[in-house]
Order: sequence, then structure tokens, then C-alpha cells
Amino acid sequence: MKKLPARILSVDVLRAITMFLMIFVNDVAGVHHIPEWIEHTKAEVDGMGFSDLIFPAFLFIVGLSLPFAIQSRMAKGKSFLSIAGYILLRALALIAMGFFHVNLENYNGETAILPYSIYTILITISFFLIWLDYPQTLSKAKKNVFVISGIALLAVLALLYKGGSTENPEGLKPHWWGILGIIGWAYLVSAFVYLLSKGNLLILTFAFLIFAGINNSSHMDLLHMHLWVIGDASSITLMMGGILISLLYTRFVKNEAYRDFWIQLALIGLISIAFGMFIRPYSGGISKIYATPAWVFICMGITILVFELLIFAVDFKGKNNWFKAIKPAGTSTLTCYLVPYLLYSIFGLIHFHFPHFLSNGIGGIIRSFLMAFLVIFLVSLLEKRSLRLKV
Repeated sequence: MKKLPARILSVDVLRAITMFLMIFVNDVAGVHHIPEWIEHTKAEVDGMGFSDLIFPAFLFIVGLSLPFAIQSRMAKGKSFLSIAGYILLRALALIAMGFFHVNLENYNGETAILPYSIYTILITISFFLIWLDYPQTLSKAKKNVFVISGIALLAVLALLYKGGSTENPEGLKPHWWGILGIIGWAYLVSAFVYLLSKGNLLILTFAFLIFAGINNSSHMDLLHMHLWVIGDASSITLMMGGILISLLYTRFVKNEAYRDFWIQLALIGLISIAFGMFIRPYSGGISKIYATPAWVFICMGITILVFELLIFAVDFKGKNNWFKAIKPAGTSTLTCYLVPYLLYSIFGLIHFHFPHFLSNGIGGIIRSFLMAFLVIFLVSLLEKRSLRLKV
């Protein structure tokens, strides 16, 4: 069995697959007459569809990557305050983007000065200006001009925002935090737990059990309090699970205990699924909408097992070229997430609508897959021009 490369490519591939599927499920949500198992399951139903698996997988992947990012800064001799600032700024960036995206859902194009599509395009442009991964060759002064311009644009758009109905207009407010916002809050807590523990596996395992306990207690009606930032700890539990698996993986690789690794990772995945099924009747069933413990642990277990397969295929067998077509989704993930906002807004401006056969059934499903490939292709073009977001 050959040794793993310094960079764990399976994490990038898992992230790319998950981002590809996230674009797909977001698009297929607008397709009619598709099998129920593809769609998000309704809140009142005890169960989950394929679409309900994607977001928790992404939270888990953020956890997988987190130790590498923080350890890299520690290895460079960065101080505690420097790393803490990095964590805080990264979390706030995700929370801010999520906040604006959530308010787009409540945007009132009839009372607002700007049409919805124009407003969405300008928000996305401001995100690029603020959080673009600017090349090292660009002077600091020019970079500051771009960043300040983005902040100014975002501030103007915040003032111009009109939500709610004509009778009851509303300004910007956190209806919920959106996908990016949820990731941001979970990252804020998980990253600080990792930093304070200095990557100690035992402490992090204890922290994982605490957050999992909060999640279970919240849904079993044992915890009668609202924990600000933490909430029901579902997202944090998933992210902390990713951190633990990442640390276990690197430990086994360091010791070259590959056989033990395969067995233990498979057992962890299966036990996670089994626990989810066990707790299901006592904690609100399986529900993505309510973020129940059964949903958390079943999704975590499935993601662990998929990750194990990718480790074998990519890190050990070197089959990363199998996933070359979607590679940009793993290396420019945030860009991939934002490009559809531009694409669909342009469709709105030119009044483009997919023909009937591409909006229903199999034709619609094929269209959603093609849209995911189109988004990733556009992102690959942006990558070649060094246009990618980094937070």
C-alpha cells in the first residue's frame, strides 16, 4: 500500500462532488414531476430525500478541511490572536453573504428601486470585490480600492433594500441565516474549539459529544433553553464530526495503520447510521427542516462511508483524474456557489425560460445535471483568469 501524498486529494474530490450535487439539487428544485426521493422531504414527513443529504455533507467537509487550514497557520508561526482573527473574519464573511442571500427571498421587486435580478447581480459583484483572492502581483493600494468599493456597494444595496409586502414593507433582517450563514456560525464555534484545544483528539471528542448531546436533548425536549450561536448544535455536530475523522485519518496515515483505518472508519460510519436510526423515534424522526439528531447522524454516517471510498480510489489508487471535469467545484467552491446567482439573474433579465420538456421529469433532471456542469465550466474559466473567491 503506497503512502499518501502531502495533500489529501480525496477531501478536494469529496468537496467537488458535494458542490456539484448542491448546484444540481438547487436547480432540480424548479423541475416538476420528478421522483420524490430526489426532492427535499417536507417538514412534517419522517424521512429524507437525496437532496437532504447534500448540505450536511458540506458541513462535514468543512470540518474535514478545518484542521489543515489552522495547522498550516500554526506551522507558519502565526500567533493565537492572528489565527483567531482569521477565523473570525472568515466566519463573518460567510454570515454576511448568507444574510444578504436570505433577504433576497423576501425581496419586493415592485416597491424596490432595483429589479430583483439587477439587485442580485450587484450583490454578487460586491461579494467578488470584497472577497476575491487577489493575485500577489496586485499592489496593496489597488486591492484596497477594490475591497472598499465592494464594501461601499454592499452598503448602498443594504440601504436600497425593500422587502416584505407593499402594505408591510421590511428592511434587511435575519429571517434565517441561509446556507452560507449556517456554515459561518458552525465554523466560528468549531474552529475556536479546535484552536483552543490545539487539535487534541481527546478534547475534541469530548466537545463533539457535548454538541451531539445538545442536539439530542433539544429534540427530545430535555433542553428548555435557547443557546445563542449554538442553537440546537446540529450543524456544529456535523462539522465537529468532520474534524474528528480528519484527525483520525492523518493519525492512521502517519502510523501507516491502513488496515485498522479501513475497519474503524467503516465501523464509525455504520455506527453513526445505526445510532441515527435508533434515536429516530425519540427525537422527532428524520427531518432536515428541523435538523433532528437522526438526520444528523444518518447523513454523517453516509458521508463517512463515501469519504472512505474516495480515500481508496483517489489517495490510494490515484484515480483523481476520474473527477477532473468537476475539479473546480473542489478548488473554487465558494465561487461555484455564487455563480448560479449571476446565471439565473441573467436568465431573468433576458426573460429566458427552459422549454417544457426541460422543466419536467427526466428532461428536467438532465437539464439540472447540465446546469451543474455549465456552472463548473464557467468557474474553470474564471479560475484561469485568477478570479476566485477566498474567505
